[in-house]
Amino acid sequence: MKKTDIAPFFAVLQVANPRPQTELEFTNVFELLAAVLLSAQATDVGVNKATRRLFAVANSPQKMLALGLPALTEHIRTIGLYRNKAKNLYETCRLLVERHGGEVPRTREELEALPGVGRKTANVVLNVAFGEPTMAVDTHIFRVGNRTGLAPGKNPLQVELKLLERIPPEYLVDAHHWLILHGRYVCTARGPKCGECAVSAYCDSRLR
Repeated sequence: MKKTDIAPFFAVLQVANPRPQTELEFTNVFELLAAVLLSAQATDVGVNKATRRLFAVANSPQKMLALGLPALTEHIRTIGLYRNKAKNLYETCRLLVERHGGEVPRTREELEALPGVGRKTANVVLNVAFGEPTMAVDTHIFRVGNRTGLAPGKNPLQVELKLLERIPPEYLVDAHHWLILHGRYVCTARGPKCGECAVSAYCDSRLR
């Protein structure tokens, strides 16, 4: 993708969806952190189904610790890798209470120090909760970045850094959501909907 095509590419996505939002359901920053932690290798739909019940009884680190690990594990058993995720989330709650007064920290370093929280999860929290212009590269963004030529890279970090370098500042805060949604519903892994794609004119893919 040529540099001159990048701004028009995002302008089209912005017109179609001026205020993109994550599809994970949450009502506070802790719920967001927990939902993103649980979403690794799982669908947002599946995570939301489990967290609706979980957050109804435990929507803070203190309440989740009071709930106990066995009950937490049972609440999320429908999510893939649920046992390990339950342990990570429970330990994260303990550290949030002990080190951060029960609040979710606002720096990447502090977030990544929490069990089960990697760079992608930290980037989502920083972007969605705190409005930071970060880029959480999941499988959808990795595919879109490479397929369109927007940000080719051999691994998620390469794609992330290339996106941060190439995307105009005015689009950076929302770009993460636009690219995820585009990859999830249009530029899909199998059978991408190139004939329905509003930004196909700017895409380098030979699939068009």
